Amino acid sequence: MKKYHVIVFGCQMNISDAERVASVLESAKYTKTDDITKADVIIVTMCSIRQSAVDRIHGLVEKFRKLKTTNHKLQTILTGCVLKKDKKIFIEGFDIVLDIKDIKRIPEILGIKKVKNAENYLDVAPKYENQFSANVPIMTGCNNFCAYCVVPYTREREISRPAKETISEVRNLIRNGYKEIWLLGQNVNSYKDCSTNFSKLLKKINDIPGEFWVRFTSSHPKDFDDDVINAMAEHGHITPYLNLPVQSGDDKVLKSMNRHYTVAEYKNKIKKLREKIPDIAISTDIIVGFPDETKKQFLNTAKLFREVKYDMAYINKYSARAGTAAAKLKDNVSLTEKKNREKILTDILKETALEHNKKFIGKETLVLFNEHRKDSYFGKNEQYKTIKVVSQENLLGKMLKVKIIEARPFILHGKIV
Repeated sequence: MKKYHVIVFGCQMNISDAERVASVLESAKYTKTDDITKADVIIVTMCSIRQSAVDRIHGLVEKFRKLKTTNHKLQTILTGCVLKKDKKIFIEGFDIVLDIKDIKRIPEILGIKKVKNAENYLDVAPKYENQFSANVPIMTGCNNFCAYCVVPYTREREISRPAKETISEVRNLIRNGYKEIWLLGQNVNSYKDCSTNFSKLLKKINDIPGEFWVRFTSSHPKDFDDDVINAMAEHGHITPYLNLPVQSGDDKVLKSMNRHYTVAEYKNKIKKLREKIPDIAISTDIIVGFPDETKKQFLNTAKLFREVKYDMAYINKYSARAGTAAAKLKDNVSLTEKKNREKILTDILKETALEHNKKFIGKETLVLFNEHRKDSYFGKNEQYKTIKVVSQENLLGKMLKVKIIEARPFILHGKIV
């Protein structure tokens, strides 16, 4: 029986795509192998967000060339978020460069006939990575055209998945014992299927009976409205955690990024969230050193960090990405300065994250365990805090109460109650 190996780069949407690729291949009688040297076909789901992610693909091409010296029949496929201009480059290093919407054609491309394929790639039933947490795409594409981002070019325009189809998948997952559901989209807040918008979709999913958590990503502040805040506050299955990317704490930089909101508007949304959901944990995404970002403008971002007091932040140093509007701007903030700005924000984050985490000491919190290393198990609670427990018992996939005994900025230590 032929074997396949999937390599995933990037976000949860790419992980979800890889699960659909695996499903298509297994329907074609391929079996998964973790040993890349034994694979008959290797599929890479690519991330194009940063140039460094693209550079990693170039490194893989050389590795595949070496594999082909001993495995002459090896076929390599590149899919995921691939810019059109990059397709022309990578077609020389891969046997096939495939649009993610065409993954249903993989059996046909590999020369296998009579394999039933779905009309839409989101119709492909995924082969989930585990049996307790599942990624469920509710839409694909993006209409926002942020100056630094390639997603509208790689994923094209927004297409919302039918609510009935999404709810059916979630219901089946819960029936099969899944405890955590991630609703995915490049901008979930702009979801729209007939009369069902995102807040209504959350309500319909919340009404499904069972013991489970609902999380979602990614959100865009300009579309994150009061209806979604109310849905999070009123529906018990939706966890009190939100990643709301601000990207900059300066209005002029936000305008240059084409983000379509002001710092004041963003802060007002945070204020409403904390009023409605007092125990919510909030994370964000930040870019430091965007073209023409002055020290004064950066200090506005640092000020926002101190005011909002994030639980977590994903801080990225700006790097030009060919094919984006920002790539036409001069990358005029030095790498040294970018690193300095990154450190300043990280230091603030460590303080605020520890301040939030200390509130958990002595309290009990429900944890879904998703990782095992040596004698320790790691999981997430409702606020998406990472929690470590030492245990000889297998805790993977279990949702258990844990008493917190120690707090650090980015991890909590506890013991099973």
